[in-house]
Amino acid sequence: MSRLGWLLYEVMAGGLCALALPWLAVRRGGHYRPTLRPRLGLQGWGGSPRATPTEPPGAGGVWIHAVSVGEVGVAATLARALPEALPLLVTTVTPTGQALARKVLGNRARIAYFPFEIGWAVRRFVRRLAPRVLIVVEGDLWPLVLREVHRRGILVAVVNGRMSDRNFGRLRRVRAVLGSLPGRLLLEPVDRFGAQTEVDAERWRRLGVPPERLKVTGNLKYETPEPPPVSPSLVEGLKRWAAGRSLLLAGSTMAGEEGAVLDALARLGTERALLVLAPRHPERCPEVVAQATAAGFRVALRSALTDGSPTDRMDLVVLDTLGELAGLYRLAVGAFIGGTLVPTGGHNPLEAARFSVPVVVGPSMHNFREMAGHFDAAAAWRRVADAAMLAEVWRQWLDDREGAAALGNRGRALIDAHRGAVERTVALLEPLLEGIGG
Repeated sequence: MSRLGWLLYEVMAGGLCALALPWLAVRRGGHYRPTLRPRLGLQGWGGSPRATPTEPPGAGGVWIHAVSVGEVGVAATLARALPEALPLLVTTVTPTGQALARKVLGNRARIAYFPFEIGWAVRRFVRRLAPRVLIVVEGDLWPLVLREVHRRGILVAVVNGRMSDRNFGRLRRVRAVLGSLPGRLLLEPVDRFGAQTEVDAERWRRLGVPPERLKVTGNLKYETPEPPPVSPSLVEGLKRWAAGRSLLLAGSTMAGEEGAVLDALARLGTERALLVLAPRHPERCPEVVAQATAAGFRVALRSALTDGSPTDRMDLVVLDTLGELAGLYRLAVGAFIGGTLVPTGGHNPLEAARFSVPVVVGPSMHNFREMAGHFDAAAAWRRVADAAMLAEVWRQWLDDREGAAALGNRGRALIDAHRGAVERTVALLEPLLEGIGG
């Protein structure tokens, strides 16, 4: 692209960022206001004290970019497989991803926010970081970042890469109008692509990625390590709130979905189980609490639980803290995975299945198409279309614990059968990492 073209793009991208800031301040201000300076490249770096004040954080090392919680789990899996001497910096976009990265990777890597797509912010960030390699988890590619790292001779790889239906359709439409320009901006600067599936690889080939730069490596999410145990105080508090009942969990629910989950709980009856409900975006917790209270449920916020606090019997607990959902699945007798009763494409079912917990999802799983196909083929979960079906599945699991356990065990066996992506991904990266940290 010409210098004028880049100038116009920078003006457009900067203008969109400026327009988005007021919306973020109003809708998600509590989460995003404290992150403004780091997103502009104007902060220090979290994590291990490995870098000295005279040495740019991660200089000469590896920068791993992981958008949010799911990608951070992949980054953690990959980081554990890379040589310990390799200097790492991990960036995220979302505050929830940032919190998890600091929790699971803070002793191994520097942690920072990914810069806004603003020219001077990107240039400042990359100049200070000075990495040798950029590894992008799943494919969150930005033109200005790619231009800057390419200009500095920094190698780029995509790992655990996927090309969703929506992104593939968008890129094909843009390509029909702009020709090869999208490929030159987003694909040419990438030296290696590790695709989750053959479908993802074929889509990249159709968009112009040369076959020699592309390899199907599998899905690293099958190999994400188990989260740390749930804190004893939370376990004890949930027991008192449950008052002898079983625990059900609805994780990563989206706007418009909580109504169906609450309807299912009402149909099941609160005498059967305590439900822990975890909105995907914690800033939505107040509206979820208000919705549940209006429906007549006795509701508690997880953050209200402190040592010695009263814990009367509750119908519903809203998880408004960060970093605890993945570990909580191990306590549940059944888990509903959110983002599936609304058309958002679903969320990762493996966090629950790894504990042999039976999983139920709605119809929307197109962001995890291959994984969903494996679960369908192995009868390793249940699918539902509405609140009535969800309530019936929960009722069956509470009545037939042996059958529920068998379903959960099939999910765990499915995970074990799809390991191997770590070794293939490391092999893909080895030529890019030669001579770093050694």
